[in-house]
Amino acid sequence: MLNKTIEAALNDQIKHELESAYLYLSMSAYCQSLSLPGFAHWLRHQYEEENGHAMRIYDYVHERGGRVILQAIAEPKSEFGSPLEVFQQVLEHERRVTGLINKLYELAVKENDYATQVMLQWFINEQVEEESTASGIIDQLKLVGDSGPGLYKIDRHLGKRGVQEGVYYGSRRDS
Repeated sequence: MLNKTIEAALNDQIKHELESAYLYLSMSAYCQSLSLPGFAHWLRHQYEEENGHAMRIYDYVHERGGRVILQAIAEPKSEFGSPLEVFQQVLEHERRVTGLINKLYELAVKENDYATQVMLQWFINEQVEEESTASGIIDQLKLVGDSGPGLYKIDRHLGKRGVQEGVYYGSRRDS
């Protein structure tokens, strides 16, 4: 059974994961409005991933006999600037989430909650990947600038993320 301190912290993290999802969905809509369907697709995939993270914690709380209490999430911003600025904000956001996960892990250590520590290891590893991916995209965007064929190529590449047969979130799927 979860102690109440860990339960409350996990409920807070569910809120943060859902806020992350909402932010990425807003970024996706913004990129779609810029006629960057690949960027929009990548960010929508990120939205789905963040929802999955929230549900992973949600399920964990229930498995441990705790109670999930959903909290209000903030309205995300809707203007982000250039694609480079979007991904700089992605990286900044992921670094913030990393800090939240690290604090949650520290709390689990303090509370001697070994099961939660083990569960959080997955999130710690995930955050390393999230930050690395965002940094790599930023590096590419710095190389190509805010327009031109380089941006188009990055857009097409990002549009391939997680594409399954017949599933594409852009306006159309280029072959």
